[in-house]
Amino acid sequence: MKTKQENIFSSKTLTYFLQLAETMNYTQAAQLLGITQPALTQQIKKLERSVEAPLFYSVGKKLRLSDAGRTMLQTTHEIYELLNQATDEIQQTTSATQGKISIGLLASIEDRVLEDFAIHYYKENPEIELSFHMLTRKEIWERLETNQIDLAVMYLPDDSIKNWKPYKSKKILNEDLLFLHHNDKLAKRKKIKYKDTIDNNWVTYPERYYLNSLINESYKNQMVDIPNIVAHFTTPNQILRFARSTQSYMALPNSFVQAHQEDIDSYVASFDPAIRFDLAFVFRKDKDQIPRIANFLNSFDDYIAAQDYISRLKETTETD
Repeated sequence: MKTKQENIFSSKTLTYFLQLAETMNYTQAAQLLGITQPALTQQIKKLERSVEAPLFYSVGKKLRLSDAGRTMLQTTHEIYELLNQATDEIQQTTSATQGKISIGLLASIEDRVLEDFAIHYYKENPEIELSFHMLTRKEIWERLETNQIDLAVMYLPDDSIKNWKPYKSKKILNEDLLFLHHNDKLAKRKKIKYKDTIDNNWVTYPERYYLNSLINESYKNQMVDIPNIVAHFTTPNQILRFARSTQSYMALPNSFVQAHQEDIDSYVASFDPAIRFDLAFVFRKDKDQIPRIANFLNSFDDYIAAQDYISRLKETTETD
């Protein structure tokens, strides 16, 4: 018979509780967990019986955490933090050239240089197993927190994360968001004011994607109406194809534009004022003390020192 502690702190129980605390919706949480809603409800009730207190309560149709629920949430995060620290400390004694490295990449980034580096790194370190995962911003943060990925490649600054204390970042590239269009009247402009970009429909990233949020925030800061969006796509290639066929406006990172110059038949201009951000590695503190992670990051530094990121993008375009 399981003890009360085993009932409370089983991996499955904590995962279910965290997902419900994240979504505050039984149906949505169950879908994300890949189980039925009654099964999730049963697990939460089992957890509540173990702690002898309700963890959630309802206000109308909205779910809320009780005082006990907030205590459980804080404790669960502390447990994961301890487990992650223990895992990192153990792995710091491992080999620099053996083992697995799991990397999460934002689905919206231009990843050619990273793909080329992965090939280069494998040739130099054939006993390292690299895993690349294309993820949303939310998925990246969830997997970083639960130690499912070692490194994330993403855009910064990211205001969606309030607690940066457990994390470190390492800049890869300064990025600019560029305005792309087919408007002959704007063809000669190298820089363009925000107010001159809202006379046509736009295609952009999904609402919760980093670059879409960045675009909206930039327009608000300039006190200009947000563009009229007629379509959303997760990758820049999809956005480019839709814009080409519909003559829609779009905004894409400079790295993507440099990597796909032969495919881009649009006019390109910088925003005035510029929209700038960073492409960076993000990881939990002490991850860079693990030998294989440190070796990977140092090798990437050497790779970019030999030839910079943008030059490698252009070179890839020319040799395709």
